[in-house]
Amino acid sequence: MTLDRRRFLRTASATAAGGALLALTEPDGATPALAAPGGFPDYRYVRTLLNPDKLKYNPTGEIIFPCIRGVYDKLPAPLGRYYLYYAPHDAPGGICLAYADSLEGPFTEYPHNPIVSNHWAPHYNVSHVSSPHVMWHAERRELWLYFHGENTVTRLARSKDGIHFTYDKSVLTTEMLPKGTKETSYARVFQHDLPSHCARYIMVFMRNDTSNHRDIGWGWSADGRNWEFDQEPLIDHAEVGASDVSGAHLLTRNGRTYVVYHTDKGSGGDIHITEVGADFSRRNHLGVFYNSTSASPENGRAAAPSFGTDGGVPYMIYEAGERLSGVIAMARG
Repeated sequence: MTLDRRRFLRTASATAAGGALLALTEPDGATPALAAPGGFPDYRYVRTLLNPDKLKYNPTGEIIFPCIRGVYDKLPAPLGRYYLYYAPHDAPGGICLAYADSLEGPFTEYPHNPIVSNHWAPHYNVSHVSSPHVMWHAERRELWLYFHGENTVTRLARSKDGIHFTYDKSVLTTEMLPKGTKETSYARVFQHDLPSHCARYIMVFMRNDTSNHRDIGWGWSADGRNWEFDQEPLIDHAEVGASDVSGAHLLTRNGRTYVVYHTDKGSGGDIHITEVGADFSRRNHLGVFYNSTSASPENGRAAAPSFGTDGGVPYMIYEAGERLSGVIAMARG
């Protein structure tokens, strides 16, 4: 896709939402970046960070759902400044770790992956575990890992070093949502005060039911362990013109709260953005946040974004390429 075409899409989306494009400057005197809806940077693909074909632990030839975390100011002796969590999806899956001293990479695969497997006695024995999301719990000074296995259960494990985890509990199951719910997975958790619900944490996740169209669900918690969930979708696939949506992530900017998520390739394969409000009462769909290109490695699909900042420069780490045959890529704002 040409730069002019991307500029048109960004402008049209922001104008339709009543938004304004903000002037953002890239470092080192580079050309100013375009603004995505909500005034976010216009992220642009830079390079591939992880390719399953080059990994020692590669049971299925595919990896998904990256989660990037800066640990240099949190752990006493980290392997690198940044930890990148990811996983194969298909059985047996396995939660994996790579590390680097820069979000630009290169990332080194942890030699003893997976750090969490699909068998963890006496807690579970499932076909696969996948979709790692790690949250820094400042009060406990722990890294909390949320992951699914099977697709009907989201689980929590906790760690002091980001490598060795202690199992905690199941935090979300299909039984906690309306009858007919078949999947509750791909969860990400963020500290976000929600006084109306006496909550300090928010979870966004993918939900599926007998209609076989995936939506984004959400829940809230006072402690990150015990959760309540809205019985209606936060993002309904039909309302954003998609067959399926997944891979949600919470973002805030200029006092506003947003959720970004990806659509299935048949619905564009792009990452979209919706303003939900600080109290999650809004549903202002702003359109395309990141437009995937037809070029490799995206091949028309960008998904499951995670975000970080290094030296004041914003980065997006995400899935690039066809589902279950892509790579983990990096885009810079």
